[in-house]
Amino acid sequence: MAKSTPQKTTDAAPGLPETYELALQELERLIVDLESGQLPLDQLLSSYQRGAQLMSFCKGRLEAVENQIKVLEGNELKNWSASK
Repeated sequence: MAKSTPQKTTDAAPGLPETYELALQELERLIVDLESGQLPLDQLLSSYQRGAQLMSFCKGRLEAVENQIKVLEGNELKNWSASK
């Protein structure tokens, strides 16, 4: 009887991109794939979940930049801390 080796599941989401721009590029690629209507159901669901994760990441980055701009005083931009 042959031993079966456990397969790695691909349910674990890959890490988030390093930048807003990279996240946006990946999100745009996912949208094209989703709109194509050619994805199998399981991949459709995982792509949708990844898209939601990327949207959340992008929203958080935009909010952080917006908050940093709000503390602009004179010609000096103060660093904004995400912790409150």
